Amino acid sequence: MAEGETYAQRPALRGTRHMVSAGHYGAAHAAFAVLEAGGNAVDAAAAGGIALGVLQPDIVNVAGVAPIMLRMADGVVQTIAGLGHWPAATDPELFVREHGGHVPESILRTVVPAAPDAWITALTQFGTMSFGEVAQAAIRFADEGFPMYPLLADMIATRQQKYARWPSNAAIYLPGGAPPKVGDLFVQKDLARTLRYMADQEAASRARGGDREAGLRAARDAFYCGDIARMIVAFHREQGGWLSADDLAGYHSPVERAPSVRFAGIDVYTCGPWCQGPVLGQTLNILDAVALKAAGHNSADYLHALVEALKLAFADREAFYGDPRHVDVPLAGLLDADYGRARRALIDPSHASPEMPAPGDPLGAARRELRGASAPRREGVPAAPPRDTSYICVVDRWGNTVSATPSDGSSDSPVVPGTGLVPSSRGSQSWTAEGHPSRVAPGKRPRLTPSPAMAVAADRFVLPFGTPGGDVQAQAMVQVLLNMLLFGMDPQDAVEHPRVATYSFPDSFEPHDYFPGRLCLEGRIPQATGEALAERGHRVAWWPDRIWRAGAVCAIHADLQSGIKTAGADPRRASYALGW
Repeated sequence: MAEGETYAQRPALRGTRHMVSAGHYGAAHAAFAVLEAGGNAVDAAAAGGIALGVLQPDIVNVAGVAPIMLRMADGVVQTIAGLGHWPAATDPELFVREHGGHVPESILRTVVPAAPDAWITALTQFGTMSFGEVAQAAIRFADEGFPMYPLLADMIATRQQKYARWPSNAAIYLPGGAPPKVGDLFVQKDLARTLRYMADQEAASRARGGDREAGLRAARDAFYCGDIARMIVAFHREQGGWLSADDLAGYHSPVERAPSVRFAGIDVYTCGPWCQGPVLGQTLNILDAVALKAAGHNSADYLHALVEALKLAFADREAFYGDPRHVDVPLAGLLDADYGRARRALIDPSHASPEMPAPGDPLGAARRELRGASAPRREGVPAAPPRDTSYICVVDRWGNTVSATPSDGSSDSPVVPGTGLVPSSRGSQSWTAEGHPSRVAPGKRPRLTPSPAMAVAADRFVLPFGTPGGDVQAQAMVQVLLNMLLFGMDPQDAVEHPRVATYSFPDSFEPHDYFPGRLCLEGRIPQATGEALAERGHRVAWWPDRIWRAGAVCAIHADLQSGIKTAGADPRRASYALGW
């Protein structure tokens, strides 16, 4: 490509007022409508994020998880974890005794649903609108239905046998006994009633003279203490699940300062080690910006350095990341710039690490020896549909910024009859091996893959970005960020360039498959580059030119001097941006 030539097939969307980019075009419209009605970025992100649980129910659940990152007028970047914990009655040894050390696809992998509380926490502390106002689009999409689109149709068809295991799932996802076809109207009446009940309880509180905050509490209580909670708990009791009324009523999403690293003069913020967010920061610390740029975009040298840095970061993720309330995570040491440089020195420029490297020795770390079950070693490439995620980011006219990654699926745990909900099945991202920092324990959160991010250059720009993709999330995000920071691409051009992904580490999801040395390349990477990487020992496999497995990054670059906002939305999935 000639210098200055754009790679993108879609134009970058630019505006001066407000901007949204989301994993589904309907969610982008929902968020944009709230912005146009006078809501701020938090109101809009809640509207779009809740709508994603209706529009992408294979990869997002209204009762799932929702990690949220916010930067308001004070410039402080904060996170709302939006991740539930294992129920108090959880018996970790049951998985060892009865399931061979695995967390099976069943009601037993349920953790406390966090997304409703996370969105309402965001609205209460940072928003301006009511729950009913922001949930309006989601209720309509669920009640009136929306046209089935290709990727959702394919995912439901691929998982048909999984949905058929539970009558309550089959009734929604296999209407008439078969997967819906592209163009069919997909309706979720029970889910609409659930959301409407929350909005009605809020309205009743306001009618009694309550203020906006009291109304939001009523909407939250409708889910966590009211009829919805009673239906969830009764079903779990009947089906042998562990979730209790106390688990639900006592859940609250923590609001915390976001950790960050500095790369190429830019502060890059992630969520904490209860998710894989710090992998992005660690990878950036390991990389040498000057050397990368000199190597040339997506050259063999460039991709080799990037992949080897990712492997080192993932090795630390495996050894140290977990719920900080239950395990001692040496986060300051892991994100220390000197530690990153020391890890960089381990990269052999001529040879790929054939396995996941050994973890490092960050300051403050206690060495952990993992005992018990090990990750299954696999040949080939990951082929099963991943348990996935979506994403939304918003920048409003006042400069408030939100980056959020709502998630959870609907095919590996049963729908609670009459609700349309699958309470979060993120127990699939825990381990049963003794000594693992993310081992199952009552009250403990799994190590989550969804991990929104934000880059901030003081007085220059704010850049929220994120993606679905399981363990590919950090990999896709770092490639897109480098495209912008080192090579001057606009967000749309950056998200459309071809990407690579390593699988040389245990997968975050059960059964934690491990593909030593495996490196997948999108087909638009030159063949000669792939051959050069293979010569260095990477076990190269080729993807099609564009594949949804490589992530679907959305991003907004908000120029703080000109006020111009530029959005990118990845065409690998149903992502779209809107703004003006």
